[in-house]
Amino acid sequence: MKNLVLIGMPGCGKSTVGVLLAKALGYDFLDTDLVIQRRMGKRLQEIIDGEGLDAFLAAERDALCSIDVTHTVIATGGSAVYSPEGMAHLARGGVIVWLRVDLPTLKARLGDFAARGIAGVGEKTLDDIFAEREPLYARYAQITVNCVGGIAGVEQTRQRVLEILAGHSLMLN
Repeated sequence: MKNLVLIGMPGCGKSTVGVLLAKALGYDFLDTDLVIQRRMGKRLQEIIDGEGLDAFLAAERDALCSIDVTHTVIATGGSAVYSPEGMAHLARGGVIVWLRVDLPTLKARLGDFAARGIAGVGEKTLDDIFAEREPLYARYAQITVNCVGGIAGVEQTRQRVLEILAGHSLMLN
């Protein structure tokens, strides 16, 4: 059985919607940020601050490539798309769904994003990171769920993903 892999910017709802999707599908739930934290013994921001962005991205790649699960909704970190190896590994075992949210909505949701453990913040603005990642999310996504403008709440997003999956050729079976 395939996994359901959620990608998108921090604050788009991957973890929250992921738990709801796991319940609806009868799947397990896995948050790759928590996998990284467990493996490294530090919070994401501590890894970025103490070891640097390259070390964080390497840890993220290793965590993504280590995932060996089935029947699982996987919420990735927003920077997962910087790892072609990690994304290829996830795509082999699942359907990649991009939860797409616009920049104004993200800014409203994130507040003080500098303390959130967002890879690249400090070197770049949230606007820069958003512009850099959008084409990467589009490249890897097999399904895009448009949450632009904050129109869709978590329950509506969950329902939209389920509807798209039900009518899509990339079924989870």
